[in-house]
Amino acid sequence: MNITSVSASPNIKTMKTTAVEDGIEKAFLAEMLKYAGPQPLSGEFGGGIGEDQFSSMMTDVHATAIAARIDLGLLRKTGEGA
Repeated sequence: MNITSVSASPNIKTMKTTAVEDGIEKAFLAEMLKYAGPQPLSGEFGGGIGEDQFSSMMTDVHATAIAARIDLGLLRKTGEGA
């Protein structure tokens, strides 16, 4: 009978790499959304100063949501990831 050990704890290096990769993907998507994302409305239906103040936070939220749904694999493409 051959029994192999099973580790209950996740690999710390994998968790750190995943956190770094997620951060890089969020930052990349946030920068892309600044230029290619939704543009603020002007005129009667614009958000005015409030929209200007919160637009960077909304861009970050959109980038986080997109990064959670897709895997860009930026670290793998640069050779840094596993």
